[in-house]
Amino acid sequence: MAVGLEVRVPFCDHRLVEYVFNVSWSTKTFDGREKSLLRAAGRELLPDSIVQRVKAPYPSTQDSGYEKNLRDKLTEVVSGGDAPILPLLDLSRVRALLESPVSEASTQVTRIPLEVPLWLNTWLETYGVTIDV
Repeated sequence: MAVGLEVRVPFCDHRLVEYVFNVSWSTKTFDGREKSLLRAAGRELLPDSIVQRVKAPYPSTQDSGYEKNLRDKLTEVVSGGDAPILPLLDLSRVRALLESPVSEASTQVTRIPLEVPLWLNTWLETYGVTIDV
């Protein structure tokens, strides 16, 4: 962002922003989903796959293959027996998570329990942090 420009036309139009800012939340989410008003406005202009896709923050993937890869990595960490994060994990809960079905549309919410232990384990290994229990 420091060396580029991100443009989201027509969402940059101040009149649209002012209008939508004053719309009630119940109208913005009239069908129980986020961005209902925007989805309804674009329904005839966009393919259904775009209108119905799950909202995801950038940069994020909804590819279930990424979640599967995270599960494989966490399985390696748990199975290895010497990962520094092991004393911090409830292994029965981790194993239950790893045995649960992979999400059809992987989201940040479904990946957090997979990503955070991997990130923390990498940090512990990188900086040689040990945990005494």
